[in-house]
Amino acid sequence: MPVEIAPSFLTADLTRLGEQIDKVLQAGAERIHVDVMDGRFVPNMTFGPLIVRAIKPIVEKSGALLEAHLMIEEPESLIPEFSAAGADLITVHVETCPHLNRTIQQIKDLGLKAGVTLNPSTPLKSLEEIIGGVDLVLVMTVNPGFGGQTYLPSSTSKISKLHRMLVENGLEYIDLEVDGGINVSTVAEVVSAGANVLVAGSSIFNSESSPAKNLTDLRAAAGGVSG
Repeated sequence: MPVEIAPSFLTADLTRLGEQIDKVLQAGAERIHVDVMDGRFVPNMTFGPLIVRAIKPIVEKSGALLEAHLMIEEPESLIPEFSAAGADLITVHVETCPHLNRTIQQIKDLGLKAGVTLNPSTPLKSLEEIIGGVDLVLVMTVNPGFGGQTYLPSSTSKISKLHRMLVENGLEYIDLEVDGGINVSTVAEVVSAGANVLVAGSSIFNSESSPAKNLTDLRAAAGGVSG
């Protein structure tokens, strides 16, 4: 599968958010990743449906996918709001959904793509009963809550095992997304392990170079690598 880049604006200059999103979309970003945190499931609070609604026209104009990553308790209560705001894909954490099948079906019933997320310490075994019903699996390669963290080396083996699980079950069409510590030094490793969607935040937005150049450099570092 072709590698796609999903910039996360968690560390972006929020006073110029529309401009910065537009620049990475013009540079070829296939997705925009919205990190939604509630201060309960993770130790930080960030964005809600209003941000999704505000950036939707910019993202929609480019044809890119707008994905909302819900790092929140009881995500089912806010899924309708993120759908109404314009999210194309909603990802929920295995750890917050006691009735995961029901939550995934709730997302799909709204006409959206559905994804599941695993924290670094959550085993792949938790996916066995749901994996055939999702569009994307997101592997957290840092402990969620803050941008700018260092990639956890143990994640590479987990990505490889998940990729093998997808292939062995005829599910290669499911996107394998990674999030955390993704930069020009780590991107080849995760792509070689099988990831095809790369969430990148501080390596794109928190740098002396422009977000567009950083995205181009990241794509170049991933280029030519096959999973």
